[in-house]
Amino acid sequence: MTVEISGKFAALREKGEGALIAYVMAGDPTPEATPKIVRALVRGGADLVELGMPFSDPVADGPTIQAAGGRALEAGMNPGRYFELVAGLEVDVPLICMTYYNLIFHYGPEAFVKKCRDSGISGIIVPDLPVEEAGELTAACGRHSVAPIFLIAPTTPENRVERVLSEAGGFIYLLSRLGVTGAHPGEIGASAKALLARVGTNLPKAVGFGVSTAGQAEALIRAGADAVIVGSAFVNIIASNQDPEEREELEKQLEALARELKTGIRNAAGAAAETVPESGQNPELPENRDRGLENRSNTEKFVQYGKI
Repeated sequence: MTVEISGKFAALREKGEGALIAYVMAGDPTPEATPKIVRALVRGGADLVELGMPFSDPVADGPTIQAAGGRALEAGMNPGRYFELVAGLEVDVPLICMTYYNLIFHYGPEAFVKKCRDSGISGIIVPDLPVEEAGELTAACGRHSVAPIFLIAPTTPENRVERVLSEAGGFIYLLSRLGVTGAHPGEIGASAKALLARVGTNLPKAVGFGVSTAGQAEALIRAGADAVIVGSAFVNIIASNQDPEEREELEKQLEALARELKTGIRNAAGAAAETVPESGQNPELPENRDRGLENRSNTEKFVQYGKI
């Protein structure tokens, strides 16, 4: 069963709520453990799950996720087992494949995307594939109804932003900072907030790279994000619970972190709902409906304007 990304975001928009996108590496610590890990994340509140397909040279990943990929490869994970694993997942959330183009190239872009769709995957992220060279993959995505998800960094020039927006589907992956993946506790930097304000699109805007706490998730939703992407914080928990005897504890910790992050996201939505218009203003009138729009998230804007 494939759950569509657009449908999930539409349902969240109706509730005025942002999304939690959780990332884990498929096959870490073992292929057999991954389904229980995914279910724990969903129980905790993950709205979408991003499953890494391990690759030996993950250029966009920091040490935490690189190590997870190494463990998954040692456990026997490969594209064939990955698709079998994903096809067996019984979760009612969109599933997203994140991998590197070398694997797709050797598999064949057309065959790879078709296999994604047949397995229940609704989106693909390929961080080492520039949008200018992604034509074959995006065409295959179009034929098989799989969303090609592209990344935009704080340093991405405006002409490339426009190209990405013209080719992308599902959501736009915004990098909160430069560099590679990895948990970075602390306040969200000005570059992430500036990027959210700069990128204008009807697609949901999801922010990742360095997000690991409920406070950061809440701040990003308040700043205009429609979703936050958290990976290394979950992968760190998995790395600390490799013993097969600790699987139940592992699931409890993953579920607890997902619930904590989702609570932060909901807190941001609750704060937005408590905002009261200035005295004497009807927010439904045309002359007032855009007032303060730049300070509101895409989720709120789409609810007001009825956009998908």
